[in-house]
Amino acid sequence: MSDAGTSTAPRLRHRWVRLRVLLAVALLLGVGATPTLAAWTDSEQVSASFEAETLPPPTLTRDCQFRPGLLGIGARVRIYWAIPEGYSLDDIQVEASTSGLGSILAPLTGFSVRGNTEQLADGTYQTEVPANLLGGLLGLGSELEIAIVLAPDDKGDWTSEAASVASNAGLIVGLGGSCRNLT
Repeated sequence: MSDAGTSTAPRLRHRWVRLRVLLAVALLLGVGATPTLAAWTDSEQVSASFEAETLPPPTLTRDCQFRPGLLGIGARVRIYWAIPEGYSLDDIQVEASTSGLGSILAPLTGFSVRGNTEQLADGTYQTEVPANLLGGLLGLGSELEIAIVLAPDDKGDWTSEAASVASNAGLIVGLGGSCRNLT
């Protein structure tokens, strides 16, 4: 009997070890494991905003002038203005439009800002827009808006608000012509 008792104990112990190894392997392999979904919440809030860049507008520094020339020949509009800091004449565009509903400003063809603009002693500018470039826009008694805008090449189609004047050529040969600042 004592022989039988001693041989059963090592077998039981051997089975017990084997069972524990099998359970450990089963746990490692995920047998019997159930998947778990985890969620995470946080009470912090984040907000953001963005703002489009705004180009600074040129500013008018003195009242504009209508210069009729001799019998209307050589008539021109003289505009006094200042360029925003950090920009140059290369960033400026002069546009014109007849006044009235639905009229839009468009660049003057055949006009050179550099060729028609002079820098004054105080650092501001004087630009002369010849009436002949305004062609049919500046007819008898009609009013014309001339605008100076900041339109740098590196900003695509973006332009600033305009520094604008309105001009009227008068009735005949520049008589009664006028100019007034709009901004």
